[in-house]
Amino acid sequence: MKKIRMKVVILTIVMVLVIGGGISGKVDEKEETYKYIGIFSKVLSLIKSNYVKEVKIRDLVYGALKGMMATLDPHSQFMDPDAYKEMQIETEGKFEGLGISIWIRDGQLTVISPIEGTPAYEAGIQAGDKIMEIDGESTKDITLQEAVKKMRGPKGTSVTLTIEREGIDGLLEFTIVRGVIVVKSIPYFFLTEEKIGCIRISEFKKQAGKDLEKTLKELEKEGMEGLILDLRNNHGGLLNEAVEVCDKFLPKNRLIVSTQGRVSSQNLRYLSNEAPHPDYPLAILINKGSASASEIVAGALQDHGRGKIVGEKSFGKGTVQSVLALEDGSGLKLTTAQYLTPQGRNIDEKGIEPDIKVELPTLPKIVSKTASKGYFRAFSQKYLLTHPDVDQKFRVRDKDLDEFFSFLKEKKFDLEEKEWQEGTLEIKRELRIAIIRQALGEKIAYEVTRDEDPQFQKAVEVIKEELSRAQAE
Repeated sequence: MKKIRMKVVILTIVMVLVIGGGISGKVDEKEETYKYIGIFSKVLSLIKSNYVKEVKIRDLVYGALKGMMATLDPHSQFMDPDAYKEMQIETEGKFEGLGISIWIRDGQLTVISPIEGTPAYEAGIQAGDKIMEIDGESTKDITLQEAVKKMRGPKGTSVTLTIEREGIDGLLEFTIVRGVIVVKSIPYFFLTEEKIGCIRISEFKKQAGKDLEKTLKELEKEGMEGLILDLRNNHGGLLNEAVEVCDKFLPKNRLIVSTQGRVSSQNLRYLSNEAPHPDYPLAILINKGSASASEIVAGALQDHGRGKIVGEKSFGKGTVQSVLALEDGSGLKLTTAQYLTPQGRNIDEKGIEPDIKVELPTLPKIVSKTASKGYFRAFSQKYLLTHPDVDQKFRVRDKDLDEFFSFLKEKKFDLEEKEWQEGTLEIKRELRIAIIRQALGEKIAYEVTRDEDPQFQKAVEVIKEELSRAQAE
């Protein structure tokens, strides 16, 4: 029976290697492959027979597979049945956790972006934050799968992240209460008084292309003359949805993206195949939290000159992961190719450079510290009990600021007078956003604070210039 089990294990590993391209058909490569499989089999047998405690073959093989994937790149991973099931749930757009997209860059667990409207977003987690500890445990040498497992959990429970943030001296500590994460591809859209539409695409989930089609028709019916496509903090999603989004703006048979891998079957080209929407001015907002599918969209529209890219350099995640289901309910996520823009630019690690660079200043440390404790949100909830008439014209007054200062003192928050004075303007802005968000929702908070958003304002300026130029012609 033991021998039969061992043969099954060896066969499973051979199949994994074949799927991943480990056996190319050359005799010498086959001989080398079977040589090392033989060594693996021998070690497995020695452990099973001689280790001080009884061990399960499944645990040994799963551990070996996870170690094998860790020698490749951070995106390639073996998922046991539970992890594979979690991944499938997440792609449907609903799960319980913090609402944070992560990646390992330069050996350090790093935030790609927080998901809008989630506990991580409201706590003040930012794109580019380095997660040094999770619940007091170092993240050194942690895998993405291990990190996700530590941060994912039932709503109502909490997790503490210790963060290193560029421009801030010392570490920040965020204690975040997990919630139910529901992700919509297009959480909101609106039309400005100047007939400039804005569509926020937060992630390329299923139906993103269809949702965009419906939204564009609605805005066009209202007389939209220009469009801002906001892809900031969009960490990616499904390739086919990104392609479908580009379809809305490019003429037929234009190359959107190509993939290039070691195996010829991974060398694919994706072309536009729909009649595009009107050729109105288009600006695309990106930042360092824009990754993967959002970079495909930005790169394609930039290469074809269809729109101006405004904001910051994107994250730089340009690899294709193929997800393969295995017989026992486990799964394999394997990097099989790289994305190339229509002009052949490699997105990975390099990102997309904006046509017009608009960088946002680093928030003062006192703002980050206050957000990390959840005090903006907590105060806004308390504030609305006695000020229920908050509307879109709401502004934080000096007496509101004094009330917030007293609130922080009650919480025994470490306040330094100099920090408070230097950060007053930013504190007012963050407090205003938190109160409006709590009272009127995320969409209204986004709309009413756009005047204070330099990236959005630059995009409006770009569209106005193009409209003026078109009228002059």
